[in-house]
Amino acid sequence: MASSLSTCFLCTHSLKSPTLSSKPRCFSRFQVRVSPKASQNKNANTDSVETPSPRPSSPRPPFNPSSLFRPFRNGWLKFDELGMEIVLIALPAALALAADPIASLIDTAFVGHIGAVELAAVGVSASVFNLVSKVFNVPLLNITTSFVAEEQALISKEEDSNRSDENGNYQGKKLLPSVSTSLALAATLGIAETVALSLCSGILMNIMGIPADSPMRGPAEQFLTLRAFGAPPIVIALAAQGTFRGFLDTKTPLYAVGAGNFLNAILDPILIFFFGFGVSGAAVATVISEYLIAFILLWKLSSKVLLIPFDFDGRKVFSYLKSGGLLTARTLAVFTTITLSTSAAAKQGPILMAGHQICMQVWLSVSLLTDALALAGQALLASSYSQGNYGQARLVIYRVIQIGLGAGITLSMILFIGFEAFSSLFSSDSEVLDVAQSGILFVAGSQPVNALAFVIDGIYYGVSDFGYAAYSMVLVGLVSSTFLLVAAPKLGLPGVWTGLFIFMALRVLAGVWRLSSKSGPWDTIWYDGAGD
Repeated sequence: MASSLSTCFLCTHSLKSPTLSSKPRCFSRFQVRVSPKASQNKNANTDSVETPSPRPSSPRPPFNPSSLFRPFRNGWLKFDELGMEIVLIALPAALALAADPIASLIDTAFVGHIGAVELAAVGVSASVFNLVSKVFNVPLLNITTSFVAEEQALISKEEDSNRSDENGNYQGKKLLPSVSTSLALAATLGIAETVALSLCSGILMNIMGIPADSPMRGPAEQFLTLRAFGAPPIVIALAAQGTFRGFLDTKTPLYAVGAGNFLNAILDPILIFFFGFGVSGAAVATVISEYLIAFILLWKLSSKVLLIPFDFDGRKVFSYLKSGGLLTARTLAVFTTITLSTSAAAKQGPILMAGHQICMQVWLSVSLLTDALALAGQALLASSYSQGNYGQARLVIYRVIQIGLGAGITLSMILFIGFEAFSSLFSSDSEVLDVAQSGILFVAGSQPVNALAFVIDGIYYGVSDFGYAAYSMVLVGLVSSTFLLVAAPKLGLPGVWTGLFIFMALRVLAGVWRLSSKSGPWDTIWYDGAGD
């Protein structure tokens, strides 16, 4: 077989496109194989390539945030092909995101019929497991989505230039190093989580305030120990979902998650009641369903991608670890602020805490819709930006912000009208419901701000701006947490809700400032379109 060379298509592209000459971007993790023939053709054309024109000496006009709404000045109801593509990607993603909370509700319903002690024990164990999962696993999902979308876009672009089969396709399968790296890291992380959760279940129960003589201690440790064996398939499935999202395919993950949750709903009553396994049966049912989800996703992915490559690139692993560390810090900042708000509300007493919990459940649940819009924008933006198609990248940013804002306003109106009915689903206590309904301004009024905050997160990730996403969130969390510590004791629940609103609003302000900056990827994006 002929020897091969390695080249970075972003650097090559920068020679062809004057718009890229100002700041050529070279991502070493996105190297793909190019045959010598293709390399010679590129070299042969070098003489015909015009020398990139230098950046104009005059300063470019500053980015105006109002330009985000420019495409809609002639009609806010305009809905183009790109807008439809965003919605078609986001809708299955929203359904997949909603599947996990629904599965948790089903588990809760079955365990609740065993007894109150078992229900409380499962609640504590599930909280510990979910915290570990979100802090360490979700960053891998977001990073994989961006890296795969960028790498896929570059390889697809080169395929259009008549690459040979060895340039990225192996017997009909693509070689995407980001995929194999993500899956290897996922398996390692999943095994580590299993060992840690199994061996440290007692310590974790102590941290959660469940003493050794508590009736909840036994079933809680038992559930967490068994549940820990589901960590590897969960992380692997998340890495696979990130890959499919990078391919702009959100339907396959939806089918896999749906099949797994359906199996869980069938196994729960069989293992819990028929075989009499109780809490252990609930844990085993969940773990089996998670292995099914991971199997379906890997099986579908193996038909498209070479999952185990024959070479290893430590630089890709370093890219994942560096970005993962940043997003883990960001996730911890979010959890710290939310946990502090819950703690401040709990100090107000059981009635006020119960009302606050209803508000938080609704507030967080409706965010699934805008979170799905964020991941659609992330994948589309990563694809356009990695190819140097900055005009399309700007259009994706315009559309996802506009659609996100529209979704936030719509959710706000729905909640203003229907929040009373929603809250009655959680409690029949009139005092609790009165407290919950007093928070309607917080729950409904903050939705447009929440929507903008979530879609801006997707924009960060779409251009791999993980550093700013992490550092800004730590600062925003610090300011918001300080406000909560000062205001909540004096103002009660209104102080808690105001602190959470400030938390989301500061995220939006930080995002608008970043989009208008001249640093990082934004300088190139807006400079390329300064004359638009």
